[in-house]
Amino acid sequence: MSASLSRLISAKSGIRWFVMALLAALCVSCATTTTEYSQTQTPRKGTPPVQGSGPRNVIVMISDGCSFNHVLATNYYQDGEAGAQRYQQTFTSLAMTTYPDGGAYEPEEIWAKFENCRQGATDSAAAATAMASGMKTYSKAIGVDPGKQPVRNAVEAAEACGKATGVITTVEVSHATPAGFVAHNESRSNCDEIGNEMFRESAVDVIMGAGHPDFDSDGVRQPPEEDEGKRAKRYWYVGGEETWRDLEAGTPMADADGDGTPDGWSLVQTREEFKDLVKNPPKRVAGIVQAFKTTQERRASLDGKPEDDAPYETPLIETVPTLAEMTRGALAVLGQDPDGLFLMIEGGAIDWASHRNQLGRMIEEQIDFHGAVDAVIDWVEANGGWDENLVIITADHDCGYIWGPDSDPEWKPLENRGKGRMPGAVWYRGGHTNSLVPFYIRGAGAEDFKARATGTDPVHGAYLDNTDIGQVIQAFFDNAS
Repeated sequence: MSASLSRLISAKSGIRWFVMALLAALCVSCATTTTEYSQTQTPRKGTPPVQGSGPRNVIVMISDGCSFNHVLATNYYQDGEAGAQRYQQTFTSLAMTTYPDGGAYEPEEIWAKFENCRQGATDSAAAATAMASGMKTYSKAIGVDPGKQPVRNAVEAAEACGKATGVITTVEVSHATPAGFVAHNESRSNCDEIGNEMFRESAVDVIMGAGHPDFDSDGVRQPPEEDEGKRAKRYWYVGGEETWRDLEAGTPMADADGDGTPDGWSLVQTREEFKDLVKNPPKRVAGIVQAFKTTQERRASLDGKPEDDAPYETPLIETVPTLAEMTRGALAVLGQDPDGLFLMIEGGAIDWASHRNQLGRMIEEQIDFHGAVDAVIDWVEANGGWDENLVIITADHDCGYIWGPDSDPEWKPLENRGKGRMPGAVWYRGGHTNSLVPFYIRGAGAEDFKARATGTDPVHGAYLDNTDIGQVIQAFFDNAS
């Protein structure tokens, strides 16, 4: 073990699978079709059974591409110290594995050489499917197993016991993570098909994110596009032009409330409309912010070099809501259901900034995510407290492999240069790694997750697997049915 790894440890103080036989396929009803699911959850050997019905409300927050050092770099900039976030001070802190089907996480091997974690990484689609369904699958898979058969997700399990459901993201609404919690498709690349399924076939009550066909990524309205091919690309993320026109018209689509009648969507687009949801929540909301790729991350840099931007050096787009504003609106809508809710909230552009090694933009996006976490904590404390609610804060994978300057072959810590100053941090990869990611949890049912943290890492301590999220949450919902 290297000297640098030993210092990290002192500073921070294959698994075999078996198959559960199911007697019949699980089914969930939607407006016009019935989906037959493949065999789903394959718990790790020795996994304890889930006891009781757990929480009334479940909120899963995913900082896409976030490692422990993403959070630390943001804390150094935002607060000038580690561990400054409310959730870091009040939640149980664990770690989580993220590898896809056929992969593994071997701590001693990972920490033997600096470059070892670069192999065996998942993508966001497989990770989202694992967290939503409790099953490992292949990269690019959306809600399907390795054989490309649909697997039940947490949203469908929540709907089956009468709960309101929603997904929010800071990237396109049909991107990998929100799609993995709602849809079923053999490839994340089929965004038009995924968008159609999300809006036309699912029973979801709230879908929020980017992908607006009439605006560019700077939030500027675009003139009509006459070229058929280019016009089709504009509507790609919302399921095509016909689906968009139906959203605008409020055309009834899938049955969201289980009364046998298709329900329309209330289309929300402006920042003021998002804010107004708190006071005037409709029954069902499609919130498409007035930006194309992301809420903020893909806006043009003042100097044309976003990778060199300090946080907020290029002003934010003022017409686009923050993730906290989207979250408050979604909770106001979903909170109307007396049976409870399930909500997935993604800081999706943290990963996008990390792929481009944009430290300033990554910090912006993580600060935005922290704001949404604070909004969730405030809502929980005003709506039943921690005896009725469960909040999970985690990531789908690491992206960018951030460590301190002059790392490789050794791991060196980030440098704290004070509040409001860019930390000493270097990107050592432009893609994903097989590193452990943070996992924070608090509320009703948290003990069931803690019991699954049976792995031990020499740096990050106890860890569980991403499939544990889907397995435990769905067990809660099944027990409550």
